[in-house]
Amino acid sequence: MDAGCPRLPDTVLFEIFLYLDHADVLSVGLVCQQWRAVARDEFLWKELFYRYYRVSRDVPRHPGAVSWYDEFQRLYDTIPCVEVQALKEHNDQVLHLSFSHSGCLFASCSKDCTVKIWSNELDISLQHSSNMRPYNWSYTQFSQFNSDDSLLLVSGVFVGPHNSSSGEIAVISMENFTLLSRVRNKPYDVFGCWLNETNLISGNLHRIGRITSCSVLWLNNAFQGIESENVNVVKRLFKIQNLNASTIRTVMVADCSRYDSPDLLLDYEEQLAASSTCPVFDLGSDSEEEGAKPKPPPEPAVQELPDAVGVPAEHGLQQLFDGIMEGHVRPAMTETELETKVAELFVRNRTKPPEPNLLPTDSKTKYLIFTTGCLTYSPHQIGIKRILPHQMTTAGPVLGEERRSDEFFDSLDHVIDIHGHIIGMGLSPDHRYLYVNSRAWPRDCVISDPMQPPPIAEEIDLHVFDLKTMKEVKRALRAHRAYTPNEECFFIFLDVSRDFVASGAEDRHGYIWDRHYNICLAKLQHDNVVNSVAFSPVEQELLLTASDDTTIKVWRSPRAMRIRQARRPRPRKLLFSWLLNQKS
Repeated sequence: MDAGCPRLPDTVLFEIFLYLDHADVLSVGLVCQQWRAVARDEFLWKELFYRYYRVSRDVPRHPGAVSWYDEFQRLYDTIPCVEVQALKEHNDQVLHLSFSHSGCLFASCSKDCTVKIWSNELDISLQHSSNMRPYNWSYTQFSQFNSDDSLLLVSGVFVGPHNSSSGEIAVISMENFTLLSRVRNKPYDVFGCWLNETNLISGNLHRIGRITSCSVLWLNNAFQGIESENVNVVKRLFKIQNLNASTIRTVMVADCSRYDSPDLLLDYEEQLAASSTCPVFDLGSDSEEEGAKPKPPPEPAVQELPDAVGVPAEHGLQQLFDGIMEGHVRPAMTETELETKVAELFVRNRTKPPEPNLLPTDSKTKYLIFTTGCLTYSPHQIGIKRILPHQMTTAGPVLGEERRSDEFFDSLDHVIDIHGHIIGMGLSPDHRYLYVNSRAWPRDCVISDPMQPPPIAEEIDLHVFDLKTMKEVKRALRAHRAYTPNEECFFIFLDVSRDFVASGAEDRHGYIWDRHYNICLAKLQHDNVVNSVAFSPVEQELLLTASDDTTIKVWRSPRAMRIRQARRPRPRKLLFSWLLNQKS
């Protein structure tokens, strides 16, 4: 060791790394053989990494990391956890945030019934605000830029006749902020989404019985002011039956074109195939204690839907009615159960079978993803329906292709059962992985009344599904919480970047996790419920959070702050005191 260089305890070396970089170490005279040895000691940095972040020792290093030293620095230095700005232009709860694909703009929706467009420059500033009250809206709830950022889809709650609530979608031009078109959207929590640059998807709901309905998904042209007898501006995509008071909600589109070249592989067997240096392992828990005694929640069931089989619907209905008249059907069957049974028999031979091969076969394949259910009104299943190339335009008959009588309804190609109330969904940037916020039902619960779903947990589980294999990967993330009961439960929007996933929560915090290590990295504080989060698509070290406290907070990473401020952070006073004592 260099003469005069004090022996530093490992904990102090750890602190030095966290609060100083190499230039700072030089400035206080701590460069010595010991520090140089530590800086290159992979074993030491690996130990520090596992201890500090409480990662199971079976978890390998990130496949893109060069060393444990760099990986430690990445997780400390690149997390957007420093609040740099609070935007207070909204005067009511802020419900949703969305970035443009270029990252230059973002939009915010609020209970104050405005959608605001912000310019993402060195300091974020308000560029435009559109008030939707003149169109009888109650509030704005969701927005999404189209693929070339020329149009903005805005979804809101519309007040109809006799104060009835429905939904409506507005399309706003980003060139001059004019309103181009409006489309009805029912129920309002379908939200709506873009299918391509000029076509968007909306929903409609038709009641068949007290707890039976039909959801129709429509493809709409954004420029509906163009009138032509030869060009349609709307076309029916799918017609799906709903049982037990369930409906289709929260539609989104996944593009399969990048499935074979994802930003980050979460399945470790695939990582092994992609890189022979990565061992196969089981993902551990956030702490060594939890890793020793895992208590996994029930795994969501992922299932393919079989073709419709069985006796013809007419015969089944006749048998059911004969059984009731002759007393063979149990007398305890309620009106609700009878309606569901009749609906199931009616739809059995009137549904178009699912696509034979769901997995993507070409780069043009897209999936329509939405929440649904079969047992109760609370959304507890994820439905997946393939959109074929010829369905991606409004050209052709308004009601779609001509249907036979036995293809009155469309079936789902795939269903994922979450066993809980779904309160949020988000896609990874490459659209390979689907992240789902849910609040679990009790493990062995039985639903006897669709209007009385089971109680839901306060803990929010964040599930991850691989849309290429249709399987759940990793274990559910946990940290965030929610408290509202089933009938008051609302959507909490999450967002995914290349390396991180973030979510809001009802516990007045936003949360950030690392996608590879499955660990919670930061809690971002607000004064009320955090409804939405959004990463910049071009700079994952920038994150926005929106809250019921009416503010939008802007968060940047420590590294981004140093670059912006053109100066390095100062070490803590405690560390300086220790160094001065050693010198004296």
